[in-house]
Amino acid sequence: MKKPGEEKFSNLFQPGKIGKYTTKNRVKYGACCVSNYNTRDGFITDRELARTKVIAQTGCGIITNQGAFPDPKGEGKAYFRQTALYDDKFMAQFEKIAGFIHDNGGVAIQQILHCGRYGGIDLGYCLQPSVVPQTLPHFRPPREITKEEIKQTVKDHADASKRAIKAGFDGVEITSFMGYLLANFNSKFTNRRTDEYGGSLENRGRFMRELIYGIKEAIGDDHPLVARLNGAELMDRWGGNDEDECFELMKMAGDCGIDMISVTVGWQEAPVSSIARDVPPGHWNRLAARAKKLLPDVPIAFGVRLPDPEMADKCIGNGEFDFWEVCRPMLADPQLLHKAAEDRLEDKKPCLGCMLCLSRLFRDLPYLCTANPALGHEVEPEYQLTPSAVKKKIMIIGGGPAGLECAIAASQRGHEVTIYDKSDTLGGSLLGYASHDQANQEDLLNLISYYKTQVEKRGIEVQLNTEVNPKLMRSILHKYDVAIVAAGARIDIEEIPATEQEGLVINALDAVKGKVRVGKKVMVLGGGKIGLTIAEFLRSKGAEVTIVEEARRIAEDVIPTWKWRHNAWVEEMKIGTLTGSKVKKIADGGVTVVNAKGEETFVPADTVIAASPRKANQELFQELEFMVDELHVVGDAVAPRGLYQAIHEGYRMGVRI
Repeated sequence: MKKPGEEKFSNLFQPGKIGKYTTKNRVKYGACCVSNYNTRDGFITDRELARTKVIAQTGCGIITNQGAFPDPKGEGKAYFRQTALYDDKFMAQFEKIAGFIHDNGGVAIQQILHCGRYGGIDLGYCLQPSVVPQTLPHFRPPREITKEEIKQTVKDHADASKRAIKAGFDGVEITSFMGYLLANFNSKFTNRRTDEYGGSLENRGRFMRELIYGIKEAIGDDHPLVARLNGAELMDRWGGNDEDECFELMKMAGDCGIDMISVTVGWQEAPVSSIARDVPPGHWNRLAARAKKLLPDVPIAFGVRLPDPEMADKCIGNGEFDFWEVCRPMLADPQLLHKAAEDRLEDKKPCLGCMLCLSRLFRDLPYLCTANPALGHEVEPEYQLTPSAVKKKIMIIGGGPAGLECAIAASQRGHEVTIYDKSDTLGGSLLGYASHDQANQEDLLNLISYYKTQVEKRGIEVQLNTEVNPKLMRSILHKYDVAIVAAGARIDIEEIPATEQEGLVINALDAVKGKVRVGKKVMVLGGGKIGLTIAEFLRSKGAEVTIVEEARRIAEDVIPTWKWRHNAWVEEMKIGTLTGSKVKKIADGGVTVVNAKGEETFVPADTVIAASPRKANQELFQELEFMVDELHVVGDAVAPRGLYQAIHEGYRMGVRI
């Protein structure tokens, strides 16, 4: 008997085909690049096996294992802890992963990933079709690949593919996503060769054709080969392929007998977003539809910035693509597909598109997820939700992300939980800032909706418009076994020069909550994420905005892969910035700012918004010390930081109490 969601999303849950294999649904778990959970010499760890066991249980019809580099030199290796498949010695753990996938009814695909321009992390150079200087300085200088090495590279891919099949995988995948070796040959930006592998599009695609033929000969027709190919490189600034050229290359792959094409978007060096939350969900769907029209007989997989099963179901029904390829939404919520099948998508925990995963990965750290604190810790019992040995009555002071995450985790373990918040709604300061974000606001607002739904479904008591203080605690003394301070942080107004002009200086949180009127000439004190969010919003509404920041750069507290986005918005929106500068005086209708050289600048303003410095709301922690048996503090109440730390600390506290 079908589940209600399987009936509702009938396109998503219908069987599919890849090669000779019938899949149980139309969902392909994407390789998600690499996890960096493995050893420096390419062996798979218990940490990785625990993660892949969870992936195998996601319910996807096709599951693609993360990319393994195929060459013994490591020229294809881009990440310190990337898995390897250039020798039989690596196969035992791949056999376990293939077994996990088959045990859960999935078709198992192993990605072979030679990172080309971004590879050679242990070598000090990278392998390229041509010597084209890096646009990002942290990558290695290029060395041009010879014809003999091209042939060897094809053989390396074929041999690694054979090992994958021998290990139990049903098929393999090659990828050009993010600007790896396949993309380097295909693109006129990085391929400037004058031999038969360069020049015309036909010649630039020669390596891809040889790769397809070489792998297919090695693994046989019974085992499907998938190619992830760009529908758009987004490399116009550097002279990359246009979309027409990208689709000609797809047609070329189709003519070679490829068994599936996964349509991807962008390179690491692309100066515009492809998968972050400043790109609206569904923005790239047209590329998948074009590929399907171009290659009606080749299964098309797609999922770039498409986090929603309902949208995916409609796209499949409309014939835009055949398989929803999903990765990051299932990093955030591995139960996403099961929740869709049960028609309870209100319970899905959303991918925020915040790029924490890539920020860590690109700095050679194991990737983590802001929304899912258990990711990467599946092997550790301490991170699992298990029934509590002692049931406790817990009060959580603060209804922001840290408090909500803690409340839900503690409730799932059997504790009786009450949330107190002085505001009239849950969500904390995140609610105000999310509603002013220039990116897709729904990503953050959906997280708050998720929390509210879980609080209601779990019967967690909520006391709003209630400020917890010593007087209140004395009135409920001994009612609770545990108090958790999740009161967040505030703007430390006392650190800002005083002004005699009443109403000129306002608090950032008051501004986003609409408690005060903001003028047309605005000075924002603080160029961190709070100040930037407010400045960008006000500028979009027509205000003249200037930011003053003591640090040498704005966005210092923003995660690395999102800094550029704020910098770009500031430039595009013509927001003034005074960095390396301090506020000397606030008066006379404006702000006097002094820079590191001692030079003073007066900026007229009818509103000054204090967005910095931030100070933890820790006072309550001291006041409650002798009023409750257990007392803890989490999130910004420990130290002002961000959403990732708040959610993870809240969860960790919830699973350990």
